[in-house]
Amino acid sequence: MKLNQTRRIGLGCMNLSHAYGKPSSPEQASKLLNLALDLGYNHFDTAAFYGLGTNEQLIGDAVAHRRNEYFLASKCVLVPDENGKRSLDGRPERIRQTCEQALRRLKTDFIDLYYLHRYDKKVPLEDSVGAMAELVAAGKIGAIGLSEVSADTLRRANAVHPISAVQTEYSLWTRNADIAVMDTCAELGASVVAFSPLGRGYLTGTLTDVTRLADSDIRRKMPRFSEDNYAKNLLLLEPLKQVANNHNVSMAEVALAWVLQRAEHIVAIPGTSSETHLKTNFKAQSIRLSKAEWQLLNDAINDQKVHGARYSEAAQADVDTEQFA
Repeated sequence: MKLNQTRRIGLGCMNLSHAYGKPSSPEQASKLLNLALDLGYNHFDTAAFYGLGTNEQLIGDAVAHRRNEYFLASKCVLVPDENGKRSLDGRPERIRQTCEQALRRLKTDFIDLYYLHRYDKKVPLEDSVGAMAELVAAGKIGAIGLSEVSADTLRRANAVHPISAVQTEYSLWTRNADIAVMDTCAELGASVVAFSPLGRGYLTGTLTDVTRLADSDIRRKMPRFSEDNYAKNLLLLEPLKQVANNHNVSMAEVALAWVLQRAEHIVAIPGTSSETHLKTNFKAQSIRLSKAEWQLLNDAINDQKVHGARYSEAAQADVDTEQFA
């Protein structure tokens, strides 16, 4: 299976193990992953860094027996150092090692799409992509992807080996890909995989009090989720709520529909630990917004109107994607 043959809504698996407070129990997560397959999801996205390997292990334990039912994506380069801290290591030998570890944890001999989670600028890009190309030739991965990169970096990588996908944060309130990556992907025949298409909960309309976020929640360090900025951002949601009411669906479904209608080569991978949200997110594929509705939302919530940067300065340092002036 190739990425352009999957459903346009996939499942981002990160939050089952990592990032948003207390993770799901293995039993809860396994139940959700199997339900996703039962509902028709056929694209799971994980990474070596999520839960320091436990997310890949979770997928292997929960659904490896159904491996022929899903397209599997994982990532390397963003990995824990010897102290368990976030680090970048794009050296070919580390990429090969991370892939072997992933295959064992995922209980498979093949990863359909393997991403450079971040561009490690300490290592020549051509060396990192070349190592990925060797994994393709060895039959360990099917295709190469990049995450959070600029259009120039994409072109450089594509000159070494065809790039099948670029994963980037993309939603009503994050449009960096519109600067150049969206069009470059279309030109090169690569898919855009939109992570956090629901704005890390913002676009669902259900997160109204950020002071109640767990201390370990990564949103605590994101400027858009500061108490002052978030209060202002909540005021932008009324048009989204109105369109959702007009369609008698959730705000999340409309936000996802907006992303899918932005371009035909976009796939969205919202994450959730809720079975209810798993079901409603998948239904977003059948919602069709009118041109007027799409434009209303496009104008109501965007980078120029949102308060606060999407990442802290420390996190932004690892991101190669173009930024708005």
